[in-house]
Amino acid sequence: MPNAIMCKFSLCVLVLLLTALPIRVMAETRVNVVGLFNHKAVVIINGGKPKTLSVGESREGVKLLEADSASAKFLIEGKVKVLGMGQAASVVGDDASGRPSVTLYANMQGHFISECYINGAPLKFLVDTGATTVALNSGDAKFAKIDYKRGEPVLVGTANGVVTAYRVTIATLKIGGITLNQVEASVLEGGSPSIVLMGMSALNRLNMQRQDIAMTLTKKY
Repeated sequence: MPNAIMCKFSLCVLVLLLTALPIRVMAETRVNVVGLFNHKAVVIINGGKPKTLSVGESREGVKLLEADSASAKFLIEGKVKVLGMGQAASVVGDDASGRPSVTLYANMQGHFISECYINGAPLKFLVDTGATTVALNSGDAKFAKIDYKRGEPVLVGTANGVVTAYRVTIATLKIGGITLNQVEASVLEGGSPSIVLMGMSALNRLNMQRQDIAMTLTKKY
């Protein structure tokens, strides 16, 4: 077989092999250090607004382990990174199948609290497997531009008594590199719950794996 034909044949085989390979979707967490202090660090996560982390605190899969005026040690998506002032790191968070994932860390009370984005609005949330749906108060709903009064009104019992809630659908809910669309939620009139309760309408679409103080959430589909 002439060389030109052989090269063309080999190229075709290579193209076929490459197109047969599975495509991996990576969820990347980017951390930029913009301020350093004793036991604290100011960081920008995934291009968002600067946030101050204290040692032991977690945001969006990023936990501050140590910090002083020279450097900070982070646990990012399960990987340890040491960064100085002005330095940045990118860590890919995914499982073996390439599905996006995020790692949360329990606080001193054993609760998993982190930050999510509802319709682009940053809000703190608590993982609550006892809640049927994602639940948020009316102030947070307004902040996330949810016209909750167009939802179906229902009466629900809370620690503060019976209150009116509205069944709504969240257009986009983002936790770290995970994005969920069209998530069922309940909006309660008043200031309770004080932070978003991440209930089963969202958690059912995620695989949850816990190891010690870490919980890894991986998107199912």
